[in-house]
Amino acid sequence: MLENLLNLVKEHAGDAVIHNPAIPDEQNDAVVQEASGSIISGLQGALAGGNIKDVLHLFSGSQDAAQSAVAQNIQGGFIQNLVSKFGIDPSQASNVGGSLIPQVLQNLVHKTNDPNDSSFDEQGILNNLSGGKTAGVDVQGLLGKFKGGLDKDGDGDVDLQDLQSALSGAGQGGGLLDKVKGLFS
Repeated sequence: MLENLLNLVKEHAGDAVIHNPAIPDEQNDAVVQEASGSIISGLQGALAGGNIKDVLHLFSGSQDAAQSAVAQNIQGGFIQNLVSKFGIDPSQASNVGGSLIPQVLQNLVHKTNDPNDSSFDEQGILNNLSGGKTAGVDVQGLLGKFKGGLDKDGDGDVDLQDLQSALSGAGQGGGLLDKVKGLFS
């Protein structure tokens, strides 16, 4: 998965990184690596921080990936790293991060939801991010709940109560929710 993500970042790095005079040519590869690393660490951080719902919602494809809180956090971290590690001017770093990260995440989400594209799948991504701890969790089923409308309490969003209701409806009881939350902490 990491190699596929790096390749995806390279595919979209043209104008934002490679052809950008604000980034010296000798730093292009390092900046592409940093973007890939920022995405991985941002997703891991979101999961470890208890934002499982937000990550699942992002990968459900039911929203614009660039508008998600997870994407905003990843973008912010990447911009910060461009400034601190590479000495790139903050406004230029913001332009790079604002163009590259949303584009890569949107494409990543599209690829995970495309049945004709096997380069990424949700289960593989979450297994990688959790160090293999999600092997027994039906990630596709959870994402299907988001795609199919999991809002059980009718308040217009999917919250922990809705997720718990869906998980206990799977015959696993509340213990499964605890198990899912524990995978990323």
